[in-house]
Amino acid sequence: MAKNTVIRSKRSNLFIILSGIFIANALLAELIGVKIFSVEQTLGFEPVQMKMLIDNPLSFNLTAGVVIWPVVFLTTDVINEYFGKNGVRKISFIAAGLIAYIFIIIFIVTKLSPAEFWLDLNNKDASGNAFNINYAFNVIFRQGLGIIIGSLVAFLIAQFMDVFIFQRLRSITGKKMVWLRATGSTLISQLIDSFVVLGIAFYVFGNWSLELIFSVGAMNYIYKFVVAIVLTPLIYLAHYLIEKYLGKDLAEKMAKEASQDKSFF
Repeated sequence: MAKNTVIRSKRSNLFIILSGIFIANALLAELIGVKIFSVEQTLGFEPVQMKMLIDNPLSFNLTAGVVIWPVVFLTTDVINEYFGKNGVRKISFIAAGLIAYIFIIIFIVTKLSPAEFWLDLNNKDASGNAFNINYAFNVIFRQGLGIIIGSLVAFLIAQFMDVFIFQRLRSITGKKMVWLRATGSTLISQLIDSFVVLGIAFYVFGNWSLELIFSVGAMNYIYKFVVAIVLTPLIYLAHYLIEKYLGKDLAEKMAKEASQDKSFF
């Protein structure tokens, strides 16, 4: 009985830790996603000015949320490895619900009337120029309906696609080639995520052309592709730490049980 209690406790603790990493990064990516940064200038280089399908040359100007989205998908693969599709479904819906909740609360908060003393205390920037902190707060935290819908739809589609591809690759490779099913599923799911969110937010609800959607999406995906490859060793590190915590026998048992579900959803 005591042994079974320890096993259940370890399984629960592992799921809580992985879920915490997953949800924290998913929510953080949504909140910081309003900032667009230049990859080249951040690294000290001149913009690449790459020409694709549109007249204006493009550089690696990416949403800040892209920086940590690969962590979300890699965590998805680890959860999938030990808790299967059911575990990923559960945490994905929880994360999507929390993202929607956050945007609702942010929308309500931006409608609140600011206190006069707060405006007076923050009416100038560091250079002494006039500064409207309430306007800045609203612009930073409030996103358009199209972006919210596009983000949630892309998130769920990419999650389920990641799960499906991961399971199919695992059925082929078995215990071997962890890098293939983890990185491969991430690369394909992030390809979908890169274009779905832009298509819904800026083509369906906005005025971007399909050429612009493709070009910007391609730049985002190139970045995600490189990062996913670079982060591949973390999958092996995660497996090592989990096996060390659970014990090899329990880790293998959980991985075997997780691979049993062959359904799409």
